[in-house]
Amino acid sequence: MAEADQNLLTDVVTGSLPESKNLGKRTHPLVELTLARVREFARQPEAVFWVFGFPLLLAFALGIAFRNTAPERLPVAIESGAANTAETAAAISRSADLQAVVMSPAEAAQSLRTGKVALVVRSETAASRGFSPGFDYRFDPARPESRIARLAVDDALQRAAGRKDAAAVREQTFTEPGARYIDFLIPGLIGLNLMGSGMWGLGFVIVQARTQKLLKRLAATPMKRWHFLLSFMLSRLVFLILEVAAILAFAYFVFSVKIHGSLLSFMLISLIGSLAFAGIGLLVAARPRTIEGVSGLMNLAMLPMWLLSGSFFSASRFPDFLQPLIKILPLTALNDALRAVMNDGASLGASATGIAILSAWGLVSFVVALKIFRWQ
Repeated sequence: MAEADQNLLTDVVTGSLPESKNLGKRTHPLVELTLARVREFARQPEAVFWVFGFPLLLAFALGIAFRNTAPERLPVAIESGAANTAETAAAISRSADLQAVVMSPAEAAQSLRTGKVALVVRSETAASRGFSPGFDYRFDPARPESRIARLAVDDALQRAAGRKDAAAVREQTFTEPGARYIDFLIPGLIGLNLMGSGMWGLGFVIVQARTQKLLKRLAATPMKRWHFLLSFMLSRLVFLILEVAAILAFAYFVFSVKIHGSLLSFMLISLIGSLAFAGIGLLVAARPRTIEGVSGLMNLAMLPMWLLSGSFFSASRFPDFLQPLIKILPLTALNDALRAVMNDGASLGASATGIAILSAWGLVSFVVALKIFRWQ
């Protein structure tokens, strides 16, 4: 905040502005503090970019990278040396899901180890096996693509050998948006954005004002402590609608992402999440005296949620013993509640547990921050 803005803010809170400047009336300190926070944010182009521009760029990049396209053909190595190597490669290549490459045994082993192929096929003659011709498959069962390749290759080779289907099957394709990665990603990006802007946006400003002695000047005014802290939370609400609407509009027009539930419920959950992270941001910034100190605390608080809360991939991939801890993280509760409304069309009541977790984090954080807050 510039020196002129600091002086103006102090004059407004103390009511010492001349009559011509405050239009002959004194407004409530909470209103003036909230407006000052809004003006301060709007005058920082870098803050506007990180809140509004960066999430859109991230959504575009990840949406393009993980867009729904026809699956790539799985690479399969055929060991050279057998008499029927060419026939085996031709039978596998007839499958629309597979791409056969003939390699030496050493090259095939190296490609499998480095993940360049999903499966290695070795053709064996009747003499080498002692009964009928067959094939050996080598693959890593821990790799999903290897297990898929094993089934697809075996199906292709068995059909080439004359196997017939015992039952007729029919296929029905489903292309309705909602199951794509971008549909999973957008609620997570909104959650991350609310967390980042709520915590970094508040923590840095408070500690910066403390290091510049502005808080010491405000402590001498008639303003109450809760006026000052609550103004930060309220200022976040001014930009909440624009912040969420920008991401939703971008996702809708670029990737056809829709909200299948109630828009009102989605915005209410976003509001509660924003207030929760604003409270946590106030708590983290209540005591530090330096920017370096608050940066370390912010990273300590946010890093577990970045990794565990399922913003970019499902939190269910973590071990079962971590799930109770993951469930009580505020970002997990926010992401799950947003996805339930957006992708599943769930009602607000279905997210009652997540809303309760967010409300508890926000209320407890604000009360504790109010108790331990230090002006200087």
